[in-house]
Amino acid sequence: MKTRLSSVSGRLTVLALLALFALGAARAEEGDPPGRVARLSEIEGSVSLQPAGVQDWAAASVNRPLTTGDKLWTDQSSRAELDIGAAAIRLGATTGFSFLSLDDHTAQMQVTAGTLIVRVRDLQANQTYEVDTPNIALSLQQPGEYRVEVNDTGDTTVVKVSEGQAQAAGGGQSVAIGTQQRVTFTGTDTVAYESASLGAPDDLDGWSAGRERQLQDSPSRQYVADDVAGTQDLDTNGRWEETPDYGYVWAPTVVVAGWAPYRFGHWVWIAPWGWTWVDDAPWGYAPFHYGRWVQWNSAWCWVPGPRRVRPVYAPALVAWVGGPAGGVSVGIGANVGWFPLAPREVYVPGYHVSPTYVRNVNVTNTTIVNNTYITNVYQNNVTNIHYVNNTAGAVTAVPQNVFTSGQRVGGHLGRLPAAALAGTAVTGAPPAIVPSRQSVLGVNAGRSVARPPAALASRPVVARTPPPRAPVPFDRQLAAIRQNGGRPLARADLARLQPATPVAPVRVIAGGAAAVRAGAPARGPGGARPGNAATPTRPGASAPAPSAGGQAPSFADRERVLQNSRLTPLPRDTARPPAATGDNSSIAPRRPSQAAAPSQAATPSQAATPSQAATPSQAATPSQAATPQLRTDRPPSAQQQLPMQQRGSSAEDPTHVHTRPPSAPVNRPPAAAAPVEQSSRAQQPQYQEQRYRPPAPAAAPPPAPVREAPSLPPASRPQERSTPPPPSRPQERFTPPPPSRPQEHPAPPPARAPESKSEKSESRDSGPHADRTSRERGER
Repeated sequence: MKTRLSSVSGRLTVLALLALFALGAARAEEGDPPGRVARLSEIEGSVSLQPAGVQDWAAASVNRPLTTGDKLWTDQSSRAELDIGAAAIRLGATTGFSFLSLDDHTAQMQVTAGTLIVRVRDLQANQTYEVDTPNIALSLQQPGEYRVEVNDTGDTTVVKVSEGQAQAAGGGQSVAIGTQQRVTFTGTDTVAYESASLGAPDDLDGWSAGRERQLQDSPSRQYVADDVAGTQDLDTNGRWEETPDYGYVWAPTVVVAGWAPYRFGHWVWIAPWGWTWVDDAPWGYAPFHYGRWVQWNSAWCWVPGPRRVRPVYAPALVAWVGGPAGGVSVGIGANVGWFPLAPREVYVPGYHVSPTYVRNVNVTNTTIVNNTYITNVYQNNVTNIHYVNNTAGAVTAVPQNVFTSGQRVGGHLGRLPAAALAGTAVTGAPPAIVPSRQSVLGVNAGRSVARPPAALASRPVVARTPPPRAPVPFDRQLAAIRQNGGRPLARADLARLQPATPVAPVRVIAGGAAAVRAGAPARGPGGARPGNAATPTRPGASAPAPSAGGQAPSFADRERVLQNSRLTPLPRDTARPPAATGDNSSIAPRRPSQAAAPSQAATPSQAATPSQAATPSQAATPSQAATPQLRTDRPPSAQQQLPMQQRGSSAEDPTHVHTRPPSAPVNRPPAAAAPVEQSSRAQQPQYQEQRYRPPAPAAAPPPAPVREAPSLPPASRPQERSTPPPPSRPQERFTPPPPSRPQEHPAPPPARAPESKSEKSESRDSGPHADRTSRERGER
């Protein structure tokens, strides 16, 4: 008994320790900075940036990392692109945009006016994409392409879903939006919505599609992880080579004389990482925030991280020399120097992180043999580290005021002799230097730029996910950074400094309301909209049956309808007759709740596309039994009653050329009877099975008598449709005869023309694979 109690107590202790460990890991992850940011990858025209924590606006620069609280404004005739690896965000002209929240799990965007296109390439189960506007909060639920347009007054939002699935919440309701749908939301407190067709693409759509194709067709994707932003820019600016020590590496093809990594660009201060590198080259993002650099064959080469691992963003993968406490004396005062890390060298963050973060940011960006070695380097337990790139040609040094003012490094380089570097200490963490306001604004600080209207910048938005609080004003951060010795503040310290107000005037709404499906766009000339209760149906069709419980069909039902509409067309041999056969071409699509009765169930080969499906009320009546059906076989009852029934031929179906006997061409009425024949094609079943007849043998009678067979005047055709045909003309029946008709017996019909009888019997029964109707007639 004591042993059992001891065992239970030991298990409880182990479980408690595991729980504490998991809690500690979770708290450590909460204190770590995000593993992804947004890259400002493209700028056209005038684009302004307001970094988080400041009230000033500056001209935005390419390759600037953006995170929570950063705002962008694209002026007239301007546009911009943001890349976060798994998604791309593209802004049209006169658009006010900001990140309410951006981390590993959430990308919450705010649009106060203008046009936004979001292309989600990958969406994990624990990730959230949300676009908040003045009257709705749009949740993106699947990978796809979404467009959001907000008018200048902020009371109308248009959502276009080219591909994917989204859910809009606002005004106390929730609306589900699917592929190829456009929904317009009007009002603020009370929101009304209206569905319409998607519409033709404009210039912004074309530009976005071109940018997306550039990424999809990028050869560099086979060498770099999918979540690395800026991969496509490597294609036209360098080449990939295979090396024996590092695998595939990328080398830039055009650089200036004396070029080295982290030499032509500028430093900015971005919380919570601190000092962050922004490169001047158009391709200068991925190689400076992921991977490592090495010299191979007398050229600088970038070595990406593991291909199958999701990378962790780093502000700058460098080691540091000099600084204010012990700078490298080169005759121009105290300088700050750095050089790129080589493969298998440990990156030491200069901001507060957990040991788990240190391991992840290293193993996802290079090949590390031992995780214990990472911890020892981070904790400064290893000091005798040999850095491969600690050479005069790789080290870059500038005066401290250039470093902190956000100026470009390339114009203030200092010469570093090898003797000066020999006795200089190298540290993994950046120097403890207090930033300035210019450090936050970057190289374009102080320049006059376009700004959004004041009413637009302070416009409230609707949010479904509660955003974090507003970024700490930089002035308050600056005082705390000085107290921290010039090092970045931990996220917990920043949280204590945050004000009690949200990021922007945000009104959080509840998301528990049941989603209502928005009407689908018209998919055909008839204007039918699957899943829309207001969809006009063909005259005579019954209304859609409600689902169980009196509720509308679920969004999954509507999605199945959309999927069916994208199926490949059925083979031509099972297609309906041409459009001239009545109004069957305008039948409304069948909704999931309008399943056919068991007697009307179709085989898999008989499935109809949404434009061909019929509602239950459109089932054929007894007087319409002769209408051709979407099937390749007939039920037994039809086989017994219509042994000589044939499928009608048409010029639109080329397969009839191969399936009918070569000696029996398609019978056509005289020219005078053409109008009557055209109006009654849908009711003529006498050629229904002609396509299945084998070719006639070589000794078949000549076709001339057969062409003369339908020589009866057309005036008798309407009479034959309304009354049974006389026994002398059984081959021209247009309606199913009663079971007692003598023409159904195996005996040949009387008064049959000899030449026509021989032709028809030869085409039916003389082939090696005679049809089932002929065999049954012979058995009887």
